[in-house]
Amino acid sequence: MSILIGNDTRIIVQGITGRDGSFHALSMREYGSKVVGGVTPGKGGQDVQGIPVFDTVRDAVEKTGANCTVIFVPARFATAAMREAADARIPLVVCITEGVPVLEMVGNIAYLSERGCHLIGPNCPGLITPGQSKAGIMPGRIHKTGDIGVISRSGTLTYEVVWALTRAGMGQSTCIGVGGDPLIGTGFVELLTRFQADPGTGGVVLIGEIGGEDEERAAQYIKSEMSKPVVAFISGRTAPPEKRMGHAGAIVSGGRGTAEAKVGALRDAGVPVADRPDEIPGLMAARRAQEGKGT
Repeated sequence: MSILIGNDTRIIVQGITGRDGSFHALSMREYGSKVVGGVTPGKGGQDVQGIPVFDTVRDAVEKTGANCTVIFVPARFATAAMREAADARIPLVVCITEGVPVLEMVGNIAYLSERGCHLIGPNCPGLITPGQSKAGIMPGRIHKTGDIGVISRSGTLTYEVVWALTRAGMGQSTCIGVGGDPLIGTGFVELLTRFQADPGTGGVVLIGEIGGEDEERAAQYIKSEMSKPVVAFISGRTAPPEKRMGHAGAIVSGGRGTAEAKVGALRDAGVPVADRPDEIPGLMAARRAQEGKGT
């Protein structure tokens, strides 16, 4: 089993004729994803190595039956791209673009939600269900089919943890990079809820970082609702106090959002927190053995 994407996901790529859009569209197709089309205004009728290009998202959906879009457009066009996808009622919208203004995201999140669209991102690597489909830029070769769900605010740390899990023989059900911006479409709690309900997921790895309060909210949910084992890693624990870090979401304000607060909240919820990413497989194995679930 998996959450959000799988064998029935039909993907279009907005910005497919650009450098990044074309490269990753072909990479997704090579992995086995059903990439059924792309959108670049004014270039309808062309193709990218056999992938048809349409002028509008609505045309692409009508002709291909797409139920997912991956957005690779410059930041100044990202809001228009997300809203065009929402107007076409695409259920899953994955925005890879970074640099989308926070004020625009306030309106975008409401706009997509009102139209029944599920937004991943922006400023994210996307998501993957190993062996079935990937929507985004995650390197497929490091993943392995299995039952560990992964949720992460950091793209690079996602890859590091996934590779550690794969080498330890722990495959993944679905891996999701939620993005590092202050405002994103989908956070930890919603995804934990989905993994909790997914019969194919036996445990979850949560990768957080300083800034915001999403990890603290996740800890509250885990403590009261989660029956599956969860282990975590929080980056930025050695960051100097009052230092603003690179990610837009990594802003510590008013004493909230510190690494110490996040680690404390998670441990209070019974979640082991790794000191290093490569400790994650061992912690998960121990938790599962503790609960009689095996490895």
